[in-house]
Amino acid sequence: MRRVVITGMGALTPIGNTVEEFWKNALEGVSGAAPIQTFDAAKFKTQFACELKDFKIEDHLDRKERKKYDKFTQYALVAVEEAVQQANIDFDNLDLDRVGVIWGSGNGGIQTFEQQLTEYNEGDGTPRFNPYFIPRILVDIAAGVISMKYGLRGVNFAPVSACATSTTAIIEAFNYVRWNKADMIVSGGSESPIGPATIGGFGSLKALSTKNDAPETASRPFDVNRDGFVMGEGAGALVVEELEHAKKRGANIIAEIVGGGMAADAYHLTGTHPEGEGAIKGMKLAIEEAGISPDQVDYVNMHATSTPNGDVSEIKALDTVFEKRKSLIVSGTKSMTGHLLGAAGAVETILSAKALEKQKVPPTINVKDFEESCKDSYYFPVEKGVDGRIKYALSNTFGFGGHIAALLLKRYEEE
Repeated sequence: MRRVVITGMGALTPIGNTVEEFWKNALEGVSGAAPIQTFDAAKFKTQFACELKDFKIEDHLDRKERKKYDKFTQYALVAVEEAVQQANIDFDNLDLDRVGVIWGSGNGGIQTFEQQLTEYNEGDGTPRFNPYFIPRILVDIAAGVISMKYGLRGVNFAPVSACATSTTAIIEAFNYVRWNKADMIVSGGSESPIGPATIGGFGSLKALSTKNDAPETASRPFDVNRDGFVMGEGAGALVVEELEHAKKRGANIIAEIVGGGMAADAYHLTGTHPEGEGAIKGMKLAIEEAGISPDQVDYVNMHATSTPNGDVSEIKALDTVFEKRKSLIVSGTKSMTGHLLGAAGAVETILSAKALEKQKVPPTINVKDFEESCKDSYYFPVEKGVDGRIKYALSNTFGFGGHIAALLLKRYEEE
């Protein structure tokens, strides 16, 4: 089976608009949460989110592109451009039939959908829909647009597994490359969900935090006073490539992908299994595929959304797989970024890859009083990043519908 590596990354997040800015702020424990600016949320139970900061799309895309694409596709193009530049790709010298795109989103163009229907309902009943309405809302359209921009004629599709979507996409990219169905795949996910429909909808599920008086501390995984997640937006992009293909073109190798596990809780529409059964299966599959034992995993970037039941069930899953190994470093970086829904796995994979590359681990912030079930079980860096000797890093993502995706990375060392 062929070896698969990451040679480029791009990030657009609530705590950084490039990979380096994102990584620096994550190590510093910066919170991306603040009162919502996208729309007037005064009447909503939740009035804050993790929005992008100091970001102007006109600095990246021309007016024609902005008109054609929903924000989730715009974000995808920005993140991919950074990843392609970092990977130093000369597409003219590649077999573009062997280069593909596997890119996901949990909600697709939900803002476009909401806007167009609102305008129709508030009008005189005459249908004046934007001619780009349908392509703007399609979940697969970002993958298609990426392929068209760079002329990539290989595999092209968009998996959807709710908040596990972009991890699923990366696992699919890993599989296609190691199965020799592609030499390189641009993969990841993007999301632009912050609007009345999503804030109202997730709020009605009681999934969102309502700490409107202190939004910067609202996302607090593992804390006894957590009350829900904080919604985020952005994109994460990775160039996934076959090792010898990367070496031949002199690429810088950031990390190696060695295992991917996908499973299902098969339990509840929106909640995780209370004993973490799906998460256990997903993590074990990823570890087994890598041909290592659980005690060789050094770091876990947890799904850890800051929901009361979700955090506990994931800790129980870790207890089963890792047996409360105190040397295992774990963190919940959604405490800083918020929950980027379908893009969460991609940005957390970027943090995991950087942790391997730089031998540093980002923290969990806002934890004042640890949940009893996770106290003294693992090594939880808080507030600031820490140095760590890391060879293997695991990233967990879970989605509504019981979707489970776990991705295992290895520190790359030249042979």
